[in-house]
Amino acid sequence: MPQHSPDWFTEVEPVVADLLDRHLSMAQEWFPHQYVPWGRGRDYDGPLEGVAWQDAQSALSPVAKSALVLSVLTEENLPVYHHRLAANAPRDDAWTAWLHRWTAEEDRHSTVMLSYIHSTRAVDPVALERARMRYMSAPSGSDDLPSDPLHGLAYVMIQELATRVAHRNTGLHCGESVCARLFARVAQDENLHMVFYRDLYAVLLDLVPDRAMAGLWRAVREFRMPGQAIPGFAEMNARIALAGWFDLEIFHDDVLVPLIKALRVRERAGLGDRGEQSRAELLAHTERLRRTAVRFRERRPVAPAPER
Repeated sequence: MPQHSPDWFTEVEPVVADLLDRHLSMAQEWFPHQYVPWGRGRDYDGPLEGVAWQDAQSALSPVAKSALVLSVLTEENLPVYHHRLAANAPRDDAWTAWLHRWTAEEDRHSTVMLSYIHSTRAVDPVALERARMRYMSAPSGSDDLPSDPLHGLAYVMIQELATRVAHRNTGLHCGESVCARLFARVAQDENLHMVFYRDLYAVLLDLVPDRAMAGLWRAVREFRMPGQAIPGFAEMNARIALAGWFDLEIFHDDVLVPLIKALRVRERAGLGDRGEQSRAELLAHTERLRRTAVRFRERRPVAPAPER
């Protein structure tokens, strides 16, 4: 932990406490074991001398399998974000309580997804475990949270909404009722996480407007979905985008535009030169993303019938 946290951390601690209380009042208790179809499970080969995994054992499409792999591995990597935020925040106050609660809820997501994968034989468990070990053992790099606290909080806010949308769409399109119910449940948690960070960032835009606007602009400009270091990420991510489950247009329409509206980016007064420049660049970048997304959609080949 740095010797000195940014001054605004202490100033917004009462806000964090209120947002945590609100979160706890809204969060609904649920249990991963109730969302896993254990009755489909069979022993695997190995010490238990069960049945080896084969691709034909799951009816999920390649797109759904890619979404499952990226989802579970990015959820597994949440402690990296916890470490970075905790390293900057004061200890033993509402910040700490929130970060522990958030991490515990995210860990529940990886637990339920991994259990679903194993019980339904959705993907190769050996390949998945090897990918997990490579990903989790890699040094901090492309998936690490930005070191600047405002940039980091803005990134997490965007990432939580993007993840909620991605999980929601996986549930809608996966074609399997248990998987759909599981991802819908996880998406509800992600929405509450996003609301916490969004409302906190709105306060920061009031408190330190120029710095917060600059942090938001930098987070949007440099944003990439988590999981970039996952083996095979590019191929799986492209498969998901081409299927229309989560692409640049969805990111623009369902993530970036709603956040800009909720944070009142266009309407905010009292910005200095740095804040005004950051806002102008952010809005111009958003418009460029919209035009690029439309071009991608117009050039996208007609999707074939879902693969099984």
